Amino acid sequence: MHSRTASPGGAVGLLLEDFSLEMTGKDVPALEEAGRLLPGGTRVNVTFLGNEGPATRLTAARAVKALGFEPVPHVSARRMPSRAAFEDFLSRLREDGTSGQVFAVGGDPAVPEGPYEDALALIRSGLLEQYGVREVGVCGYPEGHPVITGPRLWSALEQKTAALAERGIPGHIITQFGFDPDPVLGWIEEARERGIHVPVRVGVPGPAGVRRLLGYAARFGVATSAGIARKYGLSLTHLMGTAGPDRFVHALAEGYDPQRHGDVKLHFYTFGGLRATAEWAAGFGAA
Repeated sequence: MHSRTASPGGAVGLLLEDFSLEMTGKDVPALEEAGRLLPGGTRVNVTFLGNEGPATRLTAARAVKALGFEPVPHVSARRMPSRAAFEDFLSRLREDGTSGQVFAVGGDPAVPEGPYEDALALIRSGLLEQYGVREVGVCGYPEGHPVITGPRLWSALEQKTAALAERGIPGHIITQFGFDPDPVLGWIEEARERGIHVPVRVGVPGPAGVRRLLGYAARFGVATSAGIARKYGLSLTHLMGTAGPDRFVHALAEGYDPQRHGDVKLHFYTFGGLRATAEWAAGFGAA
């Protein structure tokens, strides 16, 4: 038995403290509307979507900073066409004062558009620290990946966190979202046993329509059995309804043991509902 160092209520506070969230390049107006609801300095990840060019992402990162938050631009390895393009993007971030943190991802294309096949290649390039990056986030997949096997996922995560440590760059992990906290907690515990001790930000869906949530879950291979859906508060027969992460967060807090799981926070996937997520976080935190 492991002794707990926080009550479930106290654990909710620990998890919600310093939460982060995600936006697309086109969500700047929504962030402006939600800004008053978010704590100053909140980390806001700016995703790297294929239908949004560098200018859109750079503008969004500048807006995040101007509103008093910490921008975390995403860099997609397989969508980066050349070393020159990578350097140009990082250079512009540095000029804007938004290069302090980035999130390195492999990206969707099966075949790289340039010289970088995965996030590890971005880290090993040496360009991140050269252009002022002080912290790097990487992906974690508690429920697996649609096309990458478990052993390969663990190997990649171990290599990425080790490469960051070797370069003296602090790192963190943001997990894919899910509806069941049990595999998340088990995955974090295994990561710690494997010697991966960087902070983990658990991916949580913000309040959204049930149909939208299930659509994203199917796309990313997230389990949505009837039992898991009921546990989360989803109704598979009332797809026009909405669902929030209240039950998930409470259940995660119930199982969270800082001694076993280490530094764990929440990361909200807003799915286009940035204001709704900010309102939920403000209300839930106050409660």
